[in-house]
Amino acid sequence: MKVLEGIRVLDLSIAMSGPFAAMKLADLGADVIKVEPLAGEWQRHAAAGGAVGNEVNASFLSLNRNKRSISVDLKSEAGLDALRQLVASADVFLQNYRPGVAQRLGVEYETLRAVKPDLVYVSVSGYGETGPYAGRAGQDLLLQAMSGALHSAGQPGQAPTAAPFFLVDAFAAYSAFEGALAALFHRQRTGEGQLVRVNMLDAIIAAQMQEISVRTVGGVAQERSERIHAHSYIRAPYGIFPTADGHLALSFAEPALLARLLDEPRLAHLEAERDGFARRDEISELVEEGLRHRSTTHWLDVLGEAGVWCGPVYDYDDLLADPQVRHNQSFVTYDHPTEGRVTTPGFAFQLGGSPQSVDRPAPVNGQHTREVLGELGLAEDALDRLEEKGVVHSASRAEN
Repeated sequence: MKVLEGIRVLDLSIAMSGPFAAMKLADLGADVIKVEPLAGEWQRHAAAGGAVGNEVNASFLSLNRNKRSISVDLKSEAGLDALRQLVASADVFLQNYRPGVAQRLGVEYETLRAVKPDLVYVSVSGYGETGPYAGRAGQDLLLQAMSGALHSAGQPGQAPTAAPFFLVDAFAAYSAFEGALAALFHRQRTGEGQLVRVNMLDAIIAAQMQEISVRTVGGVAQERSERIHAHSYIRAPYGIFPTADGHLALSFAEPALLARLLDEPRLAHLEAERDGFARRDEISELVEEGLRHRSTTHWLDVLGEAGVWCGPVYDYDDLLADPQVRHNQSFVTYDHPTEGRVTTPGFAFQLGGSPQSVDRPAPVNGQHTREVLGELGLAEDALDRLEEKGVVHSASRAEN
């Protein structure tokens, strides 16, 4: 039995943070019903990094496995009535609308709480639901830039470089997942539901617990380095260094040890704790000079045997081929009805007693509309009328 088996989640979210959080609940066994507009969530159809699927793009596939899809017009009274009936049967309701949209649709917490008093309602926003920035678009890059993190690496005078993946969306998703689980645990103890508010700004601030505390507690400002250095609050050498044929990641190495391994005597008199911050540009420059004359493989062998923390710099093809990644079964592969064989990242943690698995591929829009509404007791002729009036869309009916 999976951990969340018997828990029903209504996922009305779009893009990444909400769907990712809902998928994590689905992976643990929750019955996650993705409530989509009649045309389907927009992310189904938008090209993802130039990758265009047959009917569903890669982003949607990666964020919506193990869910069922119901396609409903929530701007119609009949569609809202169907949703309210679903809410009465649900444990968790998740949305990431802009502030004000849930109220306009009539699906805000207080309204749905009247339908299901012990409902766990998870609301994800960009900057918070109130305040001067509440109406701004909560887009990942904008929040990375605002978070302060981009000034902890790089060289002075150069433009800050953002993370090459949706970092803030991911942290917000994990925060929403964590909040939902905490509220479900609270409900189990007390019988009470509650509103869980998550915003992307707080999520990325909390993720920098150590770094920001160095500034707020220790009073140390971010100072970018002239030479290669990946983090302003970590001593040198620390970063991605060029080799004769590529690059090498190097972390927390003792200068005196590197003096011997790199045949660089100018490092011998430097001490990590004493000089790692004050003379980090000098240390990084000497390390850079030493590493660039031999291959990455050579340095991985030499430094690794000496206990120096180092590693390769992969692209995604390298990552997929790595023996540890393969051993961990870090990716999952399954068949999709329109996209064929699909491989996506798997699960961030494993449970020994209730393992996660892909039991459903990402659904076709409206694939489970009749199935889900039928579970509420709607007869086939009633479902026919809803579909004929354009209140719902059913992929299964269209296929038949």
